[in-house]
Amino acid sequence: MTERRHELRRFPWQVRDSGQVLLTAAAGVLLVASVAQTANSGLRDNRAAIAFGVLIAFGELLRLSLPGDRESAPIATAGALAYALLIRVGDDPVRLTTQQVVTAQQVVTAQQVVTVTAIGMIIGAIPHLAVGRPARIGGMAARLLAVASVAFLFRPLAKDSVVKLHWGVALPLMASLVILALLVEAVLSALMRADEQRAMFRVVLVDELRIQLPLGAAVGASALLIAFAAEVMGLAALAVFTAPLLVTQVAFRRYSGIRTTYLQTVRSLAKVTEIGGYVETGHSQRVSRLAVAIGRELGIHEPELLELEYAALMHDIGQLSLSDPIPGGATVLVSRADQQRIAELGAEVIQQAKVLGAVAEIVRRQNEPYRDVDFVPDEFAADRGSPGPPLSSRIIKAANAFDDLVGGSMDPARAAEAVHRLQLDTASEYDPRVVEALSRVMHRRSLIQM
Repeated sequence: MTERRHELRRFPWQVRDSGQVLLTAAAGVLLVASVAQTANSGLRDNRAAIAFGVLIAFGELLRLSLPGDRESAPIATAGALAYALLIRVGDDPVRLTTQQVVTAQQVVTAQQVVTVTAIGMIIGAIPHLAVGRPARIGGMAARLLAVASVAFLFRPLAKDSVVKLHWGVALPLMASLVILALLVEAVLSALMRADEQRAMFRVVLVDELRIQLPLGAAVGASALLIAFAAEVMGLAALAVFTAPLLVTQVAFRRYSGIRTTYLQTVRSLAKVTEIGGYVETGHSQRVSRLAVAIGRELGIHEPELLELEYAALMHDIGQLSLSDPIPGGATVLVSRADQQRIAELGAEVIQQAKVLGAVAEIVRRQNEPYRDVDFVPDEFAADRGSPGPPLSSRIIKAANAFDDLVGGSMDPARAAEAVHRLQLDTASEYDPRVVEALSRVMHRRSLIQM
C-alpha cells in the first residue's frame, strides 16, 4: 500500500513536467553538439557573431510578459533569426559579386548560429536570476529550437550563389522560414502549456497563436529587415531596425501591465466580501481556481477563461447588500430566490465598471438551473441552442456549490462526497458535463495530495 501511494504521488509530477524536461533536454543536447562543432571548426566572422550575440543578450534582458503568465523575448528572437538568415555583412571581405564566390569555410554554420544564440540567451538571463526571477528555461529552449530549425535549413543554402545574388529568390525563402520558426515556437510553447495546465492541446495552440501573432509579425519583419539591410548598412542595421521593435515591445509591456493591474484590482475587490465576514477566507480564490480548471478541462479558450476568472472572483459580491451575512457565506444552502437576488445585485455592481458586461451577465445567471424541468425540447431544440445559462455560469454554479460543501478541506473523501452530491442534481440543477469535469479535476488533485 505504501508503494502504491508513492507511485501515485510521483505520477502527477512526471506528467506535469515531462514536456518541459524533454524540451530542455533536447535543447541541451543540441547546444552541446553545436558548441563542440564550433570549437572544432573555429568561430567564423567574429564581428558579426559578437554583435548578434550582444543583441540577443540585450533582448533576453528585456523579456516581455504576455497575457496568461507567458514570457517572450522579441528582440532576442528577431536578432537570432536574423543571424540564422544572414547572407553577408556590408563591406565584409567575403561580400559577393557576380564574379566572386565565397568558399564553404567562410559561411557561418548552423552550429555557430545555435552556439551564439544560446550564449546570448544565457548571458541575458543571468541578471534575471540575480534578482530572483525565474529562469524560464522552457521558453528559452523553445526559442532556441525554433532558431535552430531555421539555421539548419537555411545555412547550407547560404552558400548557393542564386540565393546570395537574387533577392527575389531569397526573400520568399527567408519569409517562409521565419513563419516556420514562429510556428515551431508556438507549437512547443503550447505543448508545454497544455502539459502544465492539463488543458487540450488544440485549444492551447489556438490561444498561443492568437496571442503570439501580433508580436510575431513584428519579430519576423524585423528579422528579415536586419538580414537584408546588413548587406547595405553592415552591422549598423542591428541598431537601426531593432529600434521599431523596441517601441513595439514598450507598447506591449504597457498593455500587459494594465491587464495585470486590472486583474489585481478585481482580486482585491473580491476580498471585500471576505474582509466583511460574508464568506469564508479564501472562498473566492478557491472558486476561481476551480472554475478555471474546469474551464480548461472543457476546452474553453483563454479570453473566455479570463472572463470566467473575473466572474468567479466576484460571484459573491452581491452579498455585500445583505443586512445579515449568510452563515459561512454558503449560498448553496439558501433559497433559490435569495440566491438569485444576490446574483442580480452582484451583476449590478459589476456593470458599474462599464467594461465588464459579459462578466456581469455570467454572475447574473450563475444560479439558474442547468435545465428547466418545465421545458420540453422538440426535434428542433438543438438548432435553437440550449435554453439554459451560459457555460461559464454553469461552471461557477458547480464550483461555488462544491466549495460551499467542502471549504478549504483537502480531504479526498469529503471532496468525493461533495461531487457525488452534485451528481445527484444533474437532472436539472447542474450541467452533467461540468460536474464530470469537476470530478476529473478533483481526482487529479487527490492523486497529487497523496
